[in-house]
Amino acid sequence: MKGWRLILLAVCMVWNMSVAAFSSQQLVTDAKKQIGVTQYYDPAYTRLSYPMGDVPLIKGVCTDVVVRSLRQQGIDLQQKIHEDMRKHFKVYPNKWGLKAPDKNIDHRRVPNIATYFQRQGYQVTDQNYRIGDIVTWDLGQGLVHIGIVSDKKSFFQKIPLILHNIGHGTEESDILFQYKITGHYRIKK
Repeated sequence: MKGWRLILLAVCMVWNMSVAAFSSQQLVTDAKKQIGVTQYYDPAYTRLSYPMGDVPLIKGVCTDVVVRSLRQQGIDLQQKIHEDMRKHFKVYPNKWGLKAPDKNIDHRRVPNIATYFQRQGYQVTDQNYRIGDIVTWDLGQGLVHIGIVSDKKSFFQKIPLILHNIGHGTEESDILFQYKITGHYRIKK
């Protein structure tokens, strides 16, 4: 019995060390793995398993690019946001008329992710966009967007590219300054 406890302890320690080692470059690498795989934009409400629930990888929205990439870093936004909303529901935007958190959709909404990131102290106030930073935008007409700063830059202007899904599946493109930036976040773990 003693041997099993030592093995279990060793496994837990290795798992905790791997989760604790957040890597901005790995976040970008994991987001890039979605290019060509997530091919469609589909905002339909879907019942998800919890935790770690996801829509089929072939589809999703802009938030799914971020959620899926962070999960590879040991951060499950579905669970983190749901737990925070259960305790602090009133500090989150009330745009959808909900009276309680919904683990199926809350983590798939840009304003909720932005609120959670602010509450965690991830907000960055400078204009220095680093690899793995997460940015939110106001696209106009009530539409919002989110993406991850890539390790690649535009050819001529050397502006960081963004990994995101703005309607055609996951892509890497030059949109950083095309819309009004509403948030800039850097994960600290």
